[in-house]
Amino acid sequence: MIIGIPKEIKNNENRVGMTPSGVFELTKNGHQVYVQSTAGLGSGYADHDYQKVGAELLPTIEDVYQKAEMIVKVKEPIEAEYQLIKKDQLVFTYFHFASSEILTHAMIQSEAVCLAYETVQTNDRKLPLLIPMSEVAGRMSIQEGAKYLEKPMEGMGILLGGVPGVPPANVLVLGGGVVGTEAAKMAAGMGANVTIMDINLERLRYLDDVMPANVNTIMANELNIREHIQNHHLIIGGVLIPGAKAPKLITKDMLSSMQKGTVLVDVAVDQGGCFETTHPTTHAQPTYLIDDILHYTVANMPGAVPYTSTIALTNATLPYVLQLANNGWQKACDENEALKLGLNIIQGHVVNQPVAEAFGLPFVPLNEFFETEEV
Repeated sequence: MIIGIPKEIKNNENRVGMTPSGVFELTKNGHQVYVQSTAGLGSGYADHDYQKVGAELLPTIEDVYQKAEMIVKVKEPIEAEYQLIKKDQLVFTYFHFASSEILTHAMIQSEAVCLAYETVQTNDRKLPLLIPMSEVAGRMSIQEGAKYLEKPMEGMGILLGGVPGVPPANVLVLGGGVVGTEAAKMAAGMGANVTIMDINLERLRYLDDVMPANVNTIMANELNIREHIQNHHLIIGGVLIPGAKAPKLITKDMLSSMQKGTVLVDVAVDQGGCFETTHPTTHAQPTYLIDDILHYTVANMPGAVPYTSTIALTNATLPYVLQLANNGWQKACDENEALKLGLNIIQGHVVNQPVAEAFGLPFVPLNEFFETEEV
């Protein structure tokens, strides 16, 4: 198969779709890989690192899209890329369709095959291609939150871990999944008082067992959230419904009950955000104030640590990329149910129900694209 790895052009996105080691595995298996010149620089990989493992460099993003049968990216295509995507071309990347109606319609019109990292799901309901970036984003949420609690950053001026004789900050984590777990671990390690909320009692029992003593678990419901936001200084939004828009757990009216300079970090921003006042920002301008509450809502948080993120992403995606390259998308998805669930749009048809429901679009069941054996 002919595989293309374009340079990411989203604002301050320094990751690249695959490391040279991943490319080597593809070329070793007989596949042709085209990499856009300088695509890997942000992650610490020079052009010659890709050439040494058998990739061919192309000067422009247009060249990569034109030649490739499969595009391997990191972030969703932005407007400048819409017209480059060809009919029947396989695009394997994070799409987060439910947060963007414009992107959804553009990919429908392209008649490409859109396979989303974030909805590849195993039988045990794990999201193997979302996990590594959720781990990065969860940890970064505390790193960034601690920074923006500083007074020069318009936070309230509190040190996350406190000092002897001065209490630490209170950190509220909404969601006990991968993001929430990593955020709670980091915040606890820095000495904060941490509260983690989730709607799954079994998950809370597990977290209560494994977390250190400065992490408390609370059942997530509106009354509990309203009560806890009043005295917490850093609030992390880490909820996820695979493929669907995130629920709005903190509404605009709740901001008035928070302390001035409270910091909100919405890791769910890629899926529309779990705060009503969330809108996507970039690393160039990461924050904004509403009612004296500081919002950090960068839509590609892991892009700030591209070396770590690119390696972590390739570690997770490479087995799936190889299956797709070796077998083609239909056979690969037919043989791997987890990969099949990554299909969101196929040749103009929406095959992911939460995406269809998000925008009132016609939904086509996946089985219409796969042969079923008669019993």
